[in-house]
Amino acid sequence: METEATLLHADLDAFYASVEQLLDPSLRSKPIAVGGGVVLAASYEAKSFGVSSGMSGWRARKLCPELIFVGGHFREYQRLGDAAIDVLNDFTPLVERISIDEAFADVAGCTHLFGSPLEIARAVRRRVRAELGLPISIGVARTKHLAKIASQVAKPDGLMVVDPETELDFIHDLPVELMWGVGPVTCARLAKIGVRTIGELAKVPGWSLERIVGRAVGAKLTALASNRDPREIRTHHRAQSAGAQSALGRKPAEEQVFRPALRHLADRVATRLRAKSRPGRTVTVRVRFADMHSVTRSITLDMPISATTTLAEIAEELVRAALADHPEEKNISLLAISVSHLEKHWKVQLEFPLGFEDEKRRLGSKGGMARWTADRAIDMIRDRFGWDAVGYGSVMLGLSRSVPDEFRELAEKNL
Repeated sequence: METEATLLHADLDAFYASVEQLLDPSLRSKPIAVGGGVVLAASYEAKSFGVSSGMSGWRARKLCPELIFVGGHFREYQRLGDAAIDVLNDFTPLVERISIDEAFADVAGCTHLFGSPLEIARAVRRRVRAELGLPISIGVARTKHLAKIASQVAKPDGLMVVDPETELDFIHDLPVELMWGVGPVTCARLAKIGVRTIGELAKVPGWSLERIVGRAVGAKLTALASNRDPREIRTHHRAQSAGAQSALGRKPAEEQVFRPALRHLADRVATRLRAKSRPGRTVTVRVRFADMHSVTRSITLDMPISATTTLAEIAEELVRAALADHPEEKNISLLAISVSHLEKHWKVQLEFPLGFEDEKRRLGSKGGMARWTADRAIDMIRDRFGWDAVGYGSVMLGLSRSVPDEFRELAEKNL
């Protein structure tokens, strides 16, 4: 375990909104939101009114009547996000990118070239501001968890170094929602037992916490709250899952709403699975309701899948089950699909027609091979002529694209 603060967490501030203000100077210092029916991102000026990502457009306008909605410049997001990461790469090869606008960097081995971690962080911020015109906040600490929290505390457009000798003093008075993995639902559950700070969380017995958030999450939160985080920078790693999500705003929890949305998400996820030849066995869906409460449902199959139609059918069944378990919920605001337990080395094996009920979902069957052939034909056309050149009718005709496809692609995980 490192004893010095040499890990950086760099996070571009209100990234999508900041890019829009950069491209159009007349938007600077004004409350803006990227999107329309759904807020994809909000500037700090808009956030001060309570506007946040995933919020419906009508609610955002109600909170901030002067809110300006703008369309997204998605290629610019990708270009500028890549350029910011390249600045980190100029200082150290140990960079772990975790999204389009944030990354970790280990600078322990380059201080003899560029100075202390604090000096390196200052240099990165100067260059990103001078070369790209964007604000970036950086946290410097001994662990990933502390560095990420420090960058959040430093926002907007700030820098914070956590002294290894005062780490517990630094985190224990901070709210639990700053912790990695503590979302609105977990935060609300913790508040019910009087836990609002990280220090209070560290005092909760492990068995008690597990009853509230589950064994795996409970163990992780206990370790982080107690300042135990052995994770290292991983510059190259293969994802163990592939997923995509769609913010819907506030829509009725009805078939005609969730079915086309799930088909679109399945198309995105399955295409990536096939591109990497990594089908998966476990399908998980997440349904977020209008009050921001979420439920998940999953199933593990006896054979891996990567067919778009098969993934969509399974996802629809899981969502129907989730809605049936919550008949009081009449509206949904987000849907997500993920596939995990991915195969590392896998080839298609033909099967005899044995009359399985799910035969079309089995890739080695006649029906499964037909789906595979259709998917591969679509993949090849898209590879040559672009994503919009061809698609499934149920997706192309049925989906209301309140969230542009380009934004979905940027937000999705990469294999």
